[in-house]
Amino acid sequence: MSATATLNPVIQQFRQHDTDTGSPQVQIALLTNRINHLAGHFQTHKKDFNSRQGLLKMVSQRRRLLEYLKRHDESSYRTLLDALKLRK
Repeated sequence: MSATATLNPVIQQFRQHDTDTGSPQVQIALLTNRINHLAGHFQTHKKDFNSRQGLLKMVSQRRRLLEYLKRHDESSYRTLLDALKLRK
């Protein structure tokens, strides 16, 4: 079994090279995936305040990573925003 077969499809889509699992693009995509999943969770569990606090931390982390990417590689930043359908 190859290493790429066990990777998350999100990582496979946004990685920069074959062994990339931690670039800002991958981290932002993974956080966006988790944030979108939790947003659906809150539709049915409106009073889950502990998970809501975790969601807010993830949103803040994603915002910081997006600002970093914008400062260092604006073309990659724009491409990532379009691919993830994020507003900025």
